[in-house]
Amino acid sequence: MKLLEFMERIYRYGMTTTSGGNLSIKDADGGIWITPSGIDKGSLNRDDMVYVKPDGTVSGKHAPSSELPFHRLIYEARPDISAIVHAHPPALVSFSIVRRIPDLRLLPNERQICGEIGIAAYALPGSRRLGENIARVFAEGKDSVMLENHGVVVGGRTLDEAFRIFETLDFCARLEIEASRIGKPILLTDEDYALVRSQAGIRMETYAAEPMEHTELELREDMCRLIRRAYAQGLFTSTQGTFSKRLNDQEFLITPYGMDRTYLKPADLVKVRDGRHEEGRRPSQSVRFHEALYRQHNHIDSVILAHPPYIMAFAVTEAPFDSRTIPESYILLRGMPKLPFAGIYTEPEKTAKTFAPNTPLAIVNNNCLVVTGQGLLNTFDRLEVAEYSAKSILNARSLGEIRFIEDNEIEELKAAFRLED
Repeated sequence: MKLLEFMERIYRYGMTTTSGGNLSIKDADGGIWITPSGIDKGSLNRDDMVYVKPDGTVSGKHAPSSELPFHRLIYEARPDISAIVHAHPPALVSFSIVRRIPDLRLLPNERQICGEIGIAAYALPGSRRLGENIARVFAEGKDSVMLENHGVVVGGRTLDEAFRIFETLDFCARLEIEASRIGKPILLTDEDYALVRSQAGIRMETYAAEPMEHTELELREDMCRLIRRAYAQGLFTSTQGTFSKRLNDQEFLITPYGMDRTYLKPADLVKVRDGRHEEGRRPSQSVRFHEALYRQHNHIDSVILAHPPYIMAFAVTEAPFDSRTIPESYILLRGMPKLPFAGIYTEPEKTAKTFAPNTPLAIVNNNCLVVTGQGLLNTFDRLEVAEYSAKSILNARSLGEIRFIEDNEIEELKAAFRLED
């Protein structure tokens, strides 16, 4: 059941507590399936879900969530909404207790995913007044509502859609908080968004899909395992994060556009060959950039574009990122230049030239982290190390002056590990 599946995801990834949060789905008859009241969110099963008939009759072995009143009022106010997510992830609670809405203009796709966000006045949890306050904002056409001193409520046509909005909004909140620790977040302009929109309609020619050889199927399975791991570790979100792998001089595999990373199957990955892709599948919108990297650099075997919140704090501020924190960070990351936002859209070939054996990663301002490597695991390891290093730097700033590895010690590392200049 979808309610169980998504509540498990929300709880597993630390976006609610044992007793907090509730989900619901409205069926075609107007009845509401909802999570139960007072039952451990970490051990729910299918039989714990509660059905509330249109006449208010309750079916199930538990009482429905105490927040049922606002679920019903939202569905009444917005007949187009069929699923609701309510939870208290720490980052969004932080915004709720300063009574602010997270800014969605830090990265290019988040505003489109989340839409407009409203804020509802505080009222007693479970009360009709709270439900009326929330429903009033939904009635204005907003699909996400921050609750003063409480959390967030998100509605969608499906539970998948509501969860995607909820997760993206939480990501934006975490990113803004981390970025604010090291500088003033820089927002995208209307011109930046116009550029992104102009690229959205670009299409490639297709070719008929062919039966997969055993080695390609194994590679697809390996990619899916690492993509799911990236999501589990917070390095990808459900629909953001792109992984690709070279097959040969003419072909590579890449993640599809818009599909939930948790459920990707080997057959969902898209093969690109000589500027065309398999028919019936849509590759990531960054496919042209991946193509340019493989065409220009024989040493690059795999590429990841990701948006993990700690490294992205450096992407949305003017703060430089320095990998000279611990030896492993410098060895794997080396120099990490910052590239202009528009580069991967307007000049993918020129931007791809930045990468070399001594420059395997780069931060694209207000966009993403680009990671290249010599195999799936090597590339994934670099992504992990980049995010963990960024987190260490952000944490270290609250402890005292950061002391980076000295130049002479860097030269020792280069000699000992045969690092290229």
